[in-house]
Amino acid sequence: MTQTQDKSRIVTLINVFTVDPANQHRLVDLLTCATDRFVRRAPGFISSTLHRSVDGTKVTMYAQWGSAEDYQAMRKDPAPLPFLEEALTIAKFEPGLYEIVRTFLPVGGIVSECGLGGPQMIRMCEATLRRPVEPGGVVRK
Repeated sequence: MTQTQDKSRIVTLINVFTVDPANQHRLVDLLTCATDRFVRRAPGFISSTLHRSVDGTKVTMYAQWGSAEDYQAMRKDPAPLPFLEEALTIAKFEPGLYEIVRTFLPVGGIVSECGLGGPQMIRMCEATLRRPVEPGGVVRK
């Protein structure tokens, strides 16, 4: 996932499309064309990632925008509409606009976004659970 310095306004759009497995490849092609040719050129676009389910019934687009206003402005652009309208003839979708709460990295990676590591993280988890947590994540009863 792309990270930026100022996360205060960044929003993430997650569109989950439900599709007949016979049409999954076509849906991926339509979304790829719309994103590659038009959406990624819009002001405020940061990145997007297109996912397909292994069972063929879902396609998910994860996209980050500089702000909700940037995303809404892109939606007014008529250029990608033919691709998106065609996509809706073969799929149903559930869109959602989200804010990043936390990014998790592998152990030994960069310190978390909120700056908590080691003892600080243990204290935060203890406060959340209202009981002690041992190093390594074991919850004490």
